[in-house]
Amino acid sequence: MSNKPSYLDFDKPAYAWKSDIDYRAQPEHYRVGKGEQGVLICEPYKSEIGQFWRFKTIAIAEESSRKIYDLFLAYLDQHDFVGADMARKYLQMGYTRARRYANYKGGKKYDKENDYQLLERGTGDQEKAGAAAVFFAKWKEAESNVTYTNLKKNWKSTLG
Repeated sequence: MSNKPSYLDFDKPAYAWKSDIDYRAQPEHYRVGKGEQGVLICEPYKSEIGQFWRFKTIAIAEESSRKIYDLFLAYLDQHDFVGADMARKYLQMGYTRARRYANYKGGKKYDKENDYQLLERGTGDQEKAGAAAVFFAKWKEAESNVTYTNLKKNWKSTLG
């Protein structure tokens, strides 16, 4: 049995999120999905939010997560659930990616030269653990926002 990560056999045609859709103009095509799915595809949000996504240091993560959280709130004020959900996903991804770099040197989890065996954990950058904690707090703050929670529940029940 291979240890090859599933993303290496990515089935793009079957993926629910498409790069050729303007999700602001056609929000009905957006699916909430699991975790961070679609975060690096859904335009125009990818371009609007992604430019601020950084986690190199704790200070950079604080500035980045604050800006993305402000965008999250602005999208909610505009009744733009898709934008708010994408901002929430960027906050989550800030946490998961920073944790990856905290856990593994260079953020590399698999050894592609050795049948994708997991590399040694605990060899990463501890500054990234602090950056991850910053993003985690903002991600959870976004997820606990009552307006967002209600919009998400309604979206999932009507559109998916």
